[in-house]
Amino acid sequence: MNLLPRRSLLAIAAVADIAYHARPAPIAAKALAARHSLPPRHLETLLQVLVRSGILKGVRGPRGGYELARERRRITVADIVRAASGATLENGEDEGEPSRLVRDVVMPAIDQASETFLEKLAEITVDDLCRDAQARRVFGEATPNYDFTI
Repeated sequence: MNLLPRRSLLAIAAVADIAYHARPAPIAAKALAARHSLPPRHLETLLQVLVRSGILKGVRGPRGGYELARERRRITVADIVRAASGATLENGEDEGEPSRLVRDVVMPAIDQASETFLEKLAEITVDDLCRDAQARRVFGEATPNYDFTI
């Protein structure tokens, strides 16, 4: 059972992909979208959310694209999920005032469980995902270029 929305899963995959394919040139959104069989416009809005949250850095120009804003070992899955879900909450529709049961009982219980889940996700770094992707050869035989920026 997956507890993360598709948007969060896509954000995690995008950041891991960018980290895995790190090289001197940034990763174009078009190339990233092609690897994940997505329309580039759909992915672009999510990438911009990750830029605003400080996870990715956008590079403009003809050879522009996206790169990590900090070292991959310093970015956790929880960071990415918080960024992706924060954007979803901001853009969500106002559904009115919840009932007292939902507000006083259900929401606090779910919030507590969510925090526990995020604490576990904070133990997983993008570096962990990249090493697992390399071990499983999810991108084929190509050896990734490592980013040794400190």
